[in-house]
Amino acid sequence: MLADFSYIIRGLPWTVALTVSALAVGTILGLILMLMRRSKFWPLRLLATAYINLVRGIPPLVWLFVIFFGLGTGYITINPFMAALTGFGMIAGANMAEIFRGGMMAVHHGQFEAAEALNLSRYHAFKDVVAPQMLRVSLPSAASYAIGLLKDSAIASAIGVTELAYQGSQLSQMTFRGLEVFAVVALLYILLSLPVAWLSRTADIYLRAKVAR
Repeated sequence: MLADFSYIIRGLPWTVALTVSALAVGTILGLILMLMRRSKFWPLRLLATAYINLVRGIPPLVWLFVIFFGLGTGYITINPFMAALTGFGMIAGANMAEIFRGGMMAVHHGQFEAAEALNLSRYHAFKDVVAPQMLRVSLPSAASYAIGLLKDSAIASAIGVTELAYQGSQLSQMTFRGLEVFAVVALLYILLSLPVAWLSRTADIYLRAKVAR
């Protein structure tokens, strides 16, 4: 059984790398899209809205197939991991944009007026006044999405990314012990989600203290 566990655990670094990388890409992209949606320049608002609705309206598995089997077989050379990262990064960006937009809308309008009264630049008003409050409000939803993204990373096994679900599937076919194998895989996903919940609570406490100052 130790050898079986060792076989499954080979997929752990790929699961973590895919989840963390996609979330990082999605966070940066989501912030940009959120700012575009709040822009006074209507073409930017239209572009961001169209992107978000298009990406969120198509299932993740279809996006991975389009990128890997569509673009990857006739237009560009891309390996399974990069195809999965591209797809999940796009999807995470659209979802994080909506999470950030909800957090921004929760910030009282008086905060913007106070920053303007203090003659703060738009950059400093956002960085020092608005962003900490927006992030605190967005954090629970972002943490829930991060856990969901971790679970969705199992879809990448469909295009050959050797993450946990892929390794579990291969082992179950070799040993014909699917119940035991996937019970271990499920346990690993649970164990991976616990640090995300802990970090979310820790960050929430920190941001509450920062906003209170």
